[in-house]
Amino acid sequence: MTLERWHPLREFESMKREMDKIWEDLFTPRRAVDIHWRKQGEAGGTATPAIDMIDKDNEVLVKAEMPGVAKENIEISMQDSTLSIRGEIKNDPEAKPENYAYCERNYRYFARSIDIPFKISPEKITASLKDGILYIRMPKTEEARPKKIQVEVL
Repeated sequence: MTLERWHPLREFESMKREMDKIWEDLFTPRRAVDIHWRKQGEAGGTATPAIDMIDKDNEVLVKAEMPGVAKENIEISMQDSTLSIRGEIKNDPEAKPENYAYCERNYRYFARSIDIPFKISPEKITASLKDGILYIRMPKTEEARPKKIQVEVL
């Protein structure tokens, strides 16, 4: 076994090659026959939607990107202080991969769980979907709402 001198930049070269491969895989056009159609729950078939959480005085508003997901395919649940959002973009039942010449759209399963740092009234949670954005309004409990304190001048 021959000892080889360590070169710190060699590690970066290896990392750069790996990153280049990832970018190439992400942005190289693919034919549909090359895509593995994944079913819900299979490894690699889950995406996490981008989420915004906005703290308003009386409620918490969560916005989640759900492009292409029909409202029937969205499931929202709240357990303890964890909000869970699931959705699925279903593929066209008539679509056959061998009939595509080119395909960039993918059919996948969305899932995201986040902790809500406020006390929420779960029975009053409402949700709506508009232009691919899911809006979840969660009213705060009375004790979680901010209290205004009057300042007296002495």
